Amino acid sequence: MSSPRPVLELDKAEVLDGLFASWDDIEQLMANVPEADWQRPSALPGWSVHDVLAHIIGTESMLAGTPTPESGVEVSGLDHVRNPIGELNEHWILALRNESAEAMLTRYREVLAQRRAALRELSEDVWNGVTATPAGPDSYGRFMRIRTFDCWMHEQDIRQAVGRPSSDAELAGPAARLALDEIAASMGFVVGKLGKAPDGSRVAIELTGPMARVIRVAVEGRAAVVDEFNAEPTTVIRLDGLQFTRLCGGRPLCEARSDAIEFDGDAQVGQRVVDNLNYVI
Repeated sequence: MSSPRPVLELDKAEVLDGLFASWDDIEQLMANVPEADWQRPSALPGWSVHDVLAHIIGTESMLAGTPTPESGVEVSGLDHVRNPIGELNEHWILALRNESAEAMLTRYREVLAQRRAALRELSEDVWNGVTATPAGPDSYGRFMRIRTFDCWMHEQDIRQAVGRPSSDAELAGPAARLALDEIAASMGFVVGKLGKAPDGSRVAIELTGPMARVIRVAVEGRAAVVDEFNAEPTTVIRLDGLQFTRLCGGRPLCEARSDAIEFDGDAQVGQRVVDNLNYVI
């Protein structure tokens, strides 16, 4: 029997700085998007820009203890709804779909003010305590890092839809770094399970641009993210950091950044990993 996965303890101030920065960035972005553009389709099937913001509002409302509204629609039959979480999301989206941009921004600010206050008041014991997260049982802090990842990804969805891509300075901010931390944590699963890198592989994912970093995965029986290799990598995958996050989330690439992907070493393994980067449900 395998031993339980260790609980990830994360610095509360660092995670909340990133999460709150993500919320602020989304508010500033949406406050400057003309109301007509709120109806532009996003890269997410069935969702407009308005719907993406409704999803964020709905999720944070649920975490604040607000019951999911009844939309009166059988959402499980919609093509883009794949699981019970997706059903909850869709009820919020349908319930808010007719609200104006002004009303949505007011609701967004009110809900997030409530969430900020509650998160600041959390004790370290609760922050590090085990709870249900989209990645399985882990600390509440890990859950909030996942929220940062989710909100940041949806900010990019909105930016892509309205033609306002992030600047290099924005991509170097705290929310982007935490989102990438969360993605990196899943690369052992992606490289080993999905990409089927063989035992003995050392796969380095070299990200370029303002989100530059190196994610190293060693396959020794099972694949795991490591700080350093004990030898040269057997495969190197090199691509822009934002484009990497788009592939991991199953989104189309950003036209404003290079879509080049380079390989060194075993390119066959590298291509297989790239082909299976989309791990987000």
